[in-house]
Amino acid sequence: MAVRSLDSGRYAVDGASGATYTVALPDGDCDCPDRTFRGERCKHLRRVAIEVTEGRVPPPGRRRDRCAGCRREAFVPEDGPPVCDACRPERGNRATDRETGDTVVVGRLTDETAAERAVPGANCTVADYPANGSYPDDDPVVEVVYPFDGPDFDDRRRYAFPLSRLAVPGETPVA
Repeated sequence: MAVRSLDSGRYAVDGASGATYTVALPDGDCDCPDRTFRGERCKHLRRVAIEVTEGRVPPPGRRRDRCAGCRREAFVPEDGPPVCDACRPERGNRATDRETGDTVVVGRLTDETAAERAVPGANCTVADYPANGSYPDDDPVVEVVYPFDGPDFDDRRRYAFPLSRLAVPGETPVA
């Protein structure tokens, strides 16, 4: 049986008989006769569960795509920026600006790309900002805060960087 991911936790399963059935994994449902008429857990549901567990098809809520961080094929969220779990910065994570070596704290990963996000007061996008010329235009934008800019949190510098400009602990921070 061949399994293909559709969307929203749905999968197409090509059966040995030549028929194709749709499995809705989150609902535990399949449109095959075994499930529809007998109410049994069918072989199509089991096959999808095996394929997901083995990492051959994406789990519900994920799709296979190129990660915007590491540029490798990975399972990324169906909605939002295409960033794998290993590259996804979480709010509060520490990172290092590869250009300056400064420590920053992640505010959030946005749905905007560097080519879409305007830099206030600079009359350009994050992608066009001079220090970001070597980073991909399609990088998701990460909003950061400089944590050591003084005692008043509201006065600390905030910037938007292309994702690949930030190094996480354990990586070489300065390019």
